[in-house]
Amino acid sequence: MAQHLEGDWLELATAGGSTIRVLKAAHPRARRLRLTVTPKGARVSYPHGTHPAQVSAFLRSHADWLEQKLDELNLIVKPLPPLRVGYPTDFPLRGETATLDWAEGPYPRIEPGADGLTLVIPRPHTRALPIARGLLASHLEAQIRRDVSRWLTGYVPQLGLAPTSLRIRPMKSLWGSLDTRDRINLDLALALAPPAALRYVLAHELCHLKVRNHSPRFWAQVENLFPDWRVQRDWLRQHGAILKAELDRLVADVAD
Repeated sequence: MAQHLEGDWLELATAGGSTIRVLKAAHPRARRLRLTVTPKGARVSYPHGTHPAQVSAFLRSHADWLEQKLDELNLIVKPLPPLRVGYPTDFPLRGETATLDWAEGPYPRIEPGADGLTLVIPRPHTRALPIARGLLASHLEAQIRRDVSRWLTGYVPQLGLAPTSLRIRPMKSLWGSLDTRDRINLDLALALAPPAALRYVLAHELCHLKVRNHSPRFWAQVENLFPDWRVQRDWLRQHGAILKAELDRLVADVAD
């Protein structure tokens, strides 16, 4: 079982090809390492000063138990089959199941439809696949920008502050961030989530314009801006890993 640390998450790649994401958190009153699994996901807590190698060794020793418990809750990301040109496939889009279909045409483009998206590419298919990935990424980014621009018109007057710019890209672990120049970054995978989940992440990052930490004052600001934040945060915790895997399949792992 391989692992790597990034941010507040530990990602474990099992021998079977599954990915387990474990939230790691130092606890001021913790006396020992503790692993818990709930419908929200897996969490390992440990005393301050614990060496990362100890955390990794602890998880390895509980790997079988962790995999079994997460599998019972359907929280392990199963390996996804690669996309194949000419073969329709289902994928999440704005929280609903959509179909990605294929067609041939003189130039690459995406045609939205009632049931999903049709990716039109010319022959030879292998030469058009990098363009196809870019088309999918651009389409998903455009959807996020349309939603965000609509919501900002209501949020900015409430806050009295506005971000300097918006950047949308695939993010390994985070859903969003606010940098020191007040630029908001959002994960491209949020285009696959229900709009309410995207709206929560936007509200979260906007509130960091006023409060740069996660203190009670910050969460009170989030509550005022987006009262449904707990439901959407929990939804992302439960479904986030599969969304990120689906995005990778759509924009990075297209295969002929």
